[in-house]
Amino acid sequence: MRQQHTINHSVSCSGIGLHTGQSVSLTLSPAPPDTGILFIRHQRGGTVSFGASIRNLMSTELCTALSANGALIKTVEHLLAALVGVEIDNVYVELDGGEIPAMDGSAGAFVQLIRSAGITQQERWQPYLKILRPIEIAEGGRRIAITPATTPRITCSVQYNHPMIQRQTYEYDCSVASFEQDIADARTFAFLKEVEALWARGLAKGGSLENTVVLSEDGIVNESGLRFADEFVRHKVLDLIGDMALLGVPVIGHLTADRSGHALHTKLVQTILSQPDSWVLVDSQEAPVAPQHVHSRPAHVPIAALQAAPAA
Repeated sequence: MRQQHTINHSVSCSGIGLHTGQSVSLTLSPAPPDTGILFIRHQRGGTVSFGASIRNLMSTELCTALSANGALIKTVEHLLAALVGVEIDNVYVELDGGEIPAMDGSAGAFVQLIRSAGITQQERWQPYLKILRPIEIAEGGRRIAITPATTPRITCSVQYNHPMIQRQTYEYDCSVASFEQDIADARTFAFLKEVEALWARGLAKGGSLENTVVLSEDGIVNESGLRFADEFVRHKVLDLIGDMALLGVPVIGHLTADRSGHALHTKLVQTILSQPDSWVLVDSQEAPVAPQHVHSRPAHVPIAALQAAPAA
C-alpha cells in the first residue's frame, strides 16, 4: 500500500487536438486527498467539471472521450496514462477546449509536465481494487482479460499485416520507473493509406508527423524513425493504462490484451464493476473493504467511480 499523491503547484501546456485539430490549453493543479482526477472544462455558458470515471464515458471512434452536463473532452487516454503511470491520484485538469492536446502523440510530454510541478505525498492511503476471479471478454479475434495476481502486470499483443509490425507482444510489470523509461514515450500511429479516409470522417484533423508515427506500405514516413523497435505495442500498453484509469482506483491483477482497443478496454472496466464478487477493495494497511460498502463512501471520492455502469 502507499499514500495518495498530488502535484506541488500548477503547470500548463498547450497544443492542438489530435482529432479536432483545434488549439487547446491545459493546466494541471494540486487537488486534496480523495478528489481523484477531475476535469474542469471552460466553455461558452460556463464551467463544467466531472471526474475521470467510466460513468462519463462517451462513445467515440479511435480515442477515449468523456462527457457530462453538455461538455465533451476527447482523447483523454494519454494524459490519464501519464497521471496513473507516475502515481498522481488527485489533480484538477483545466481545459479551454474539447480535446486534450496531442503534444508528440505519447504520454512523455505530460510526464515531463508533472515532473516539473513536483509530486507531493498526501496524508491519506490509496485504495486498490484487487482481482479475485478471472474476467474475460472476447469479440471476434480480439480479447482482453484480467486475472488474480500479486502485483499489477500487463501482457499486450498486437498484430497488423505490415512488415514493421506483424505480431508484437510486450510484458509490462507496472512501476513508475518502468512507465517513464519503457512506455511513456511510445507514440500513437496511423497508416498512410487510411489517413484521407480518417479526414473524410472528421478524424485525425490535427494529426501530423510531429505527433503520429505514420506507416507507408513497407516502412514509416517519419524521418526520425522509431523510438523503440516495438513502439506500436508499447503504445497499446499506454492506451490500456489510460483507459483502465476510468476504474477510479489502481487495480491489482494481470491484464492480458490481444488486438484490443479502446472499446474493449472500457468494456472490461464496465464488466469489472458489474461483477463485485470478482474483486475486493483493499484499503489502508491491507484491510479489505467489501464491495457492498463501496457505495457508502462520500460521493466526491474516486471510489465513487466503483459503481456498476451500464454497458456501452
